[in-house]
Amino acid sequence: MRVLVTRPLNEASAWVTALTAAGHEAIALPLIDIGPVKDQAAVLSAWQAVSSCQAIMFVSAAAVKYFFAAVQQAATVDTALAPSAATIGQHLGHTRCWATGLGTRKALLQVGVPDALIDAPSADAGQFDSEALWRVVAPKLVPSQAVLIVRGTDDLAPKQEHPAANPQGVGRDWLAQTLHNAGVPVRWAVSYQRGVPLWSEAQRHLAQTASADGSVWCFSSSQAISFLQRLLPQQTWSSARCIVTHPRIAEAARTLGFGHISLSRPLIDEVVGSLESMA
Repeated sequence: MRVLVTRPLNEASAWVTALTAAGHEAIALPLIDIGPVKDQAAVLSAWQAVSSCQAIMFVSAAAVKYFFAAVQQAATVDTALAPSAATIGQHLGHTRCWATGLGTRKALLQVGVPDALIDAPSADAGQFDSEALWRVVAPKLVPSQAVLIVRGTDDLAPKQEHPAANPQGVGRDWLAQTLHNAGVPVRWAVSYQRGVPLWSEAQRHLAQTASADGSVWCFSSSQAISFLQRLLPQQTWSSARCIVTHPRIAEAARTLGFGHISLSRPLIDEVVGSLESMA
């Protein structure tokens, strides 16, 4: 079965490898282009003030990657700002790191955050999202101490010189509002920007063909579906099939017009199981 992996390019390769090993024709067709923000001052300011926060909430593995990449880049100016992976836990002190999913948790471990400082839903959680994270962290909250949320922004306007001008970035605000309601101050840092990828003619043809030839699209983001609509605004999707990793993504696929939608947690084994049920 042909499977289109729509994750950002740097995340897609592991999924392509695993799905290929499971016997599928897996192809990377990224629907989101991700890179660092042009102005990283907010990230560096947040890092310097990290000890005043009770936790840093990273919305994704990309948030982790580009946050710590900016911190490490600061070492060229001031080495005190960029501790090594071996000492990052010392710099964090008692500040917790929150992750909504297993990929984000893995990214935190890879940059050197000690496992003992990470809060995330368990591997057997029904969903990996802000609601699941909240159930883990709510009992530990200190109402008067801030939580820093690290996320991305959209770079959709070519003339926008500094996409991170919005200090809160762009994304779902459920957790921020829930923290506010609990009396917890919220701070923001934007570490990366998202944009519509520049497809080749071959990629565009692949996507058009995959709308009706039995291929299965794998979506891990509602925004990926939004960008797909931007890339192929006239395409009909009533014969298309997809696997999505959250009910909100399923709703986005349904709105676009996908004819067959299967829900799976974002775990390789479960995605493979969903593919087998679609064969």
